[in-house]
Amino acid sequence: MSTEVRESYGAVLARLGTAQKGAARGAPAYSRFVNRRIGRYLAAAAYRAGLTPNAVTGVSALFTFSGIALLVALPPSWGQGAAVAALLVLGYAWDSADGQVARLTGTGSPAGEWLDHVVDAVKVVTLPLALGVGFALHDVVPPAWLLVPVVSAVTSSVLFFAMILTEQLRRAHGVQSVAPTGGRAPWLRSVLVLPTDYGVLCWTFLLLGAPTVFLGVYTAITAATTAFLALALTKWFREVRTL
Repeated sequence: MSTEVRESYGAVLARLGTAQKGAARGAPAYSRFVNRRIGRYLAAAAYRAGLTPNAVTGVSALFTFSGIALLVALPPSWGQGAAVAALLVLGYAWDSADGQVARLTGTGSPAGEWLDHVVDAVKVVTLPLALGVGFALHDVVPPAWLLVPVVSAVTSSVLFFAMILTEQLRRAHGVQSVAPTGGRAPWLRSVLVLPTDYGVLCWTFLLLGAPTVFLGVYTAITAATTAFLALALTKWFREVRTL
């Protein structure tokens, strides 16, 4: 008879608490303080279920792209919005869990990081495009408003690419990109950039039952993200020139 004792969920969760990476400088508050914590609970469950980090990435993709598909398949309604928001939020939480499982098990790899980033790259482009296609198919708003998702797709794609590239260049030159563990400034900055937080965007889909209201909020988020991108690109370019 086997005498192996399976590690409890609580014990796994406690170990995960010591296997966290530092927060990226300027990481938005929801992603930093909420999504990562939810991801920790999911990572503990995934570990006990024997899921690999790549499998967790697959679960994240399944939730995320199911929500994106609903944007095209169904006309806007309160029920559709709730379903889309729930799927996107869960997909984002699982996206945080894959890296935590990798660190917990010591199975992180370049291939796993590549897969995670590719899924994210597809996500940030297809989400706004699916929103625009869905609005067009179901004749929700005047055609001119469809430019907002197009702008969002361009902004999100450029921001994601520039952020990842800047991070890789920092690593190559030995520059740390994590925020200090203490101090007010990193926390305050995380709150100030909340409008650019993908997690906040996920929750806004709860407003799809009122398309005009949703589009107003979505337009404000897109404008804020575009403004942030312009400032970030300038800062990052100056930074990489000094590396």
